[in-house]
Amino acid sequence: MPQLIVRGVTPEQMCTISTPLVKELAELCECDNDNFMIECIHTTSVFGGNVVETYPFIEVAWFERGKEVRDKFADIVTKHVRSLDIPEVEVAFTVFQENSYYINGESCSDEE
Repeated sequence: MPQLIVRGVTPEQMCTISTPLVKELAELCECDNDNFMIECIHTTSVFGGNVVETYPFIEVAWFERGKEVRDKFADIVTKHVRSLDIPEVEVAFTVFQENSYYINGESCSDEE
């Protein structure tokens, strides 16, 4: 279920690291590889009246797994992105609440 929304890294670059990245993340999260979605968003960044390169930023949308897993997840993502000769990357987490997340109209929460 974790979704990685990527800005400032090309789809071609992400393709080169996607398989080992997802494999390592799936092992950490104890889930299957097909639970992950990587989306490369085209963004046009503007600064000082000019179009500039978009800063590498990865948003992870997921169900919370705790600080230890979150820290390791961020380290894994950073390691793989920096292997592309990208010197700096930021990773931020957006947490979904099970009672506010639905799959095919069915709540992911056990609440009634």
